[in-house]
Amino acid sequence: MSVTLYGIKNCSTMKKAFDWCEERGIEYAFHDYQKLGVPRERLVLWCQAVGWKTLVNTKGTTYRKLSPEQQEITTQSKAVALMLEYPSLIKRPVVEAEGQLLVGFDPALFASFVK
Repeated sequence: MSVTLYGIKNCSTMKKAFDWCEERGIEYAFHDYQKLGVPRERLVLWCQAVGWKTLVNTKGTTYRKLSPEQQEITTQSKAVALMLEYPSLIKRPVVEAEGQLLVGFDPALFASFVK
């Protein structure tokens, strides 16, 4: 199975996802979207698959640092533009495996999704 974890290397949630995969011998590719960004086309595909509200991390410090106007995200295009400008606004991890998408780390979901 081809698994790609998207996130930020020093994120505590990402570390949990890395550890979970490594403990189970699951090989994965890692894409650091703080360093490499995420192409607009990929963000749009993710939004179509899970919805932009699932992708935007409204609990993180990046979101809290946005102006009140920026925090008023009402459309997918505005969400994509903000995620392109502030990649750490994207929830972590985003996992692509065999054409499927999972957002966030939950050990039970990972167990059913990443094999």
